[in-house]
Amino acid sequence: MEALLSVIPIYFFIFLGFVAKKRLKTQIDEKSFVLLSLYFLQPIMIFWGLTKEPINYEFIMSPLFFLLCMGVTLLLMLLYSRFIFSSKTDENIFLATALIGNTGNLGIPLGIALFGEQSVPYTSIINIANIFFMYTFSIYFFARDKFNFKESIKSIFRIPVIWFALFALLFNYYSIPIPKEFDFALEMGAYTSLTLQLIIFGSYLYSVKIKTLPWKLSLQISFAKHILLPIVGVFIVVAFTNFNSMVASILIMELMMPLAVNNVNFSVIYNTKPTEVAATILVSSAIFVFLLHYYIEIIELFL
Repeated sequence: MEALLSVIPIYFFIFLGFVAKKRLKTQIDEKSFVLLSLYFLQPIMIFWGLTKEPINYEFIMSPLFFLLCMGVTLLLMLLYSRFIFSSKTDENIFLATALIGNTGNLGIPLGIALFGEQSVPYTSIINIANIFFMYTFSIYFFARDKFNFKESIKSIFRIPVIWFALFALLFNYYSIPIPKEFDFALEMGAYTSLTLQLIIFGSYLYSVKIKTLPWKLSLQISFAKHILLPIVGVFIVVAFTNFNSMVASILIMELMMPLAVNNVNFSVIYNTKPTEVAATILVSSAIFVFLLHYYIEIIELFL
């Protein structure tokens, strides 16, 4: 019950974005919010997250295995995606979005609800790994629908969060102190980014019509996110890691998160069916709520 209650504030801000768009309509320009988030607030959040805890062995290995689980699943998806989708755009959306979970807005508070505040360092660093995957592989699949391979690779490095992440890692590695006043400003920017993301998602949900939901795309994405990825994750964690029970449980939990709202950002930037992408996130979130009780039972097996 505590885990279920922890997601209420998250869905409140999504609902707030939905209501704001319904009331103000053309007075709200969602793309302006997306650009503000993508080019200003999210780089602040990345810098804050990567300088929050010192780099050590535990923080390195948990995100690496998280990325391994996503990489193995992506290979499986590449093997069968071309046989499922007749539309190249739908195939690119499938490959770009299906593995990008809501490890920040939802994963961090859910980790606190299940494991306490000692989970925050691990959920934070895994969230960073998810963001790296998002800003490399995900951007590539979104961009290749409009550009060739060379241009798609170049587009990755036009996103400022990559450079801010590298800068933050250097800052952390050399233990450069951050004044508390500046750290407080970074924290404010990070939480603003999280909140704005939920409002953006809610405003795009206003354009989603139940009758026109892309069910084939949504259900294929949800299968990869909620079935295939957790199965691969459980197998890899059991077979190849010796993490303590809490870290193993956190890793499995983060792999089970529903689709990230950031997927909408990229679909807007690359003009790749943003309304349909928002619809797939809606379907994924609904399935996650239904499966949450069973997910928690699976996670508790590792404790």
